[in-house]
Amino acid sequence: MTAARRERLRRGAAAALEICVVAAVYYGSARLGLLQQLVRGQVTPLWPPTGIALASLLLRGPRIWPGIALGALLVNASLGPSVPAVLAIVAGNTLAPVCSYALLRRAGFRIELSRLRDVLALIFLGAFTGMLVSATIGSGTLALAGVVSADGFWPTWSVWWTGDAMGVLVVTPVLLVLRSARWPKGAPPSRWAEGFLLLVATACVGVIGSGSTPLMFLGFPLLIWAAFRFQLAGAAPCALAVSTFTIIAAARGSGPFAGQDLLTSMITLQAFNGSSALTALLVAAAVSERNRAQEEISRACGYLAEMVAKISEGGYQPTVPLRFGDENTSAKAVSGKGAAEEPAVRRDQPG
Repeated sequence: MTAARRERLRRGAAAALEICVVAAVYYGSARLGLLQQLVRGQVTPLWPPTGIALASLLLRGPRIWPGIALGALLVNASLGPSVPAVLAIVAGNTLAPVCSYALLRRAGFRIELSRLRDVLALIFLGAFTGMLVSATIGSGTLALAGVVSADGFWPTWSVWWTGDAMGVLVVTPVLLVLRSARWPKGAPPSRWAEGFLLLVATACVGVIGSGSTPLMFLGFPLLIWAAFRFQLAGAAPCALAVSTFTIIAAARGSGPFAGQDLLTSMITLQAFNGSSALTALLVAAAVSERNRAQEEISRACGYLAEMVAKISEGGYQPTVPLRFGDENTSAKAVSGKGAAEEPAVRRDQPG
């Protein structure tokens, strides 16, 4: 066996392993998402597989799309009303993250999420626009199959779209953060204490807000705190936690969702989760841009200070180009003594 053939086999085995891992993670996250289903046991207000699928495409490229299709098939095989309906839903669940990936790539998206334009692209292109595909195909399939009535199409569509979009908004940033996460070295104890306090405060606000009292708005100060102090590494997990507690409240019909019909609850849930994710990600990106600008200014100041030191020590002599007629010459920019040392023109030279 030649070395080229062995290399092809190795790459093929690695690609197959990646596809299987994506399918397994997709299936496992889907079973968790179905714990909060609201329509027919398969439509949930938070669908983590969409976030996992989009993050996998952004990190590993479009070659892993078969893993998304395989995971969606395993999930919907026992849920769909018929084989054609299952295949249609699987096609929608696969096309949605692929379309989001294509839109983000076209917009010049960077997975570091360190720019405001990247955050806006993820929200409006990756989540709100791309997930229209899966929601429309899935809800339309259930309606055509007679599982959902004509009056129930839009409520089902709203839940489907909300769940897929929320999966992108709150799950994808966390996975992108984990890609570059490193154990902090040399962090002072106060930093660890602040992180632990933020974690405890988020858990307390989530428990209180998901109860009978509508206090979910208390999560916004925590989101801003996490974004300012920990940037995306703190804002993304905090947004995921706040959204999860809000979805639990919506599924229970408690807090601000008490006494509302399904469509109204989904509009309220989408507005709250979209606002919280938008706040957290935008503030984190703004702080990251500010920090990057400060670092560039510091480097520029250091470079200028170094140049000034060299000039003052006489180790650096810039040249100034001079033009006489058609010839280019250069004169050293030295002190006045150097100008006085220039030889005078002899008057006794022949004209």
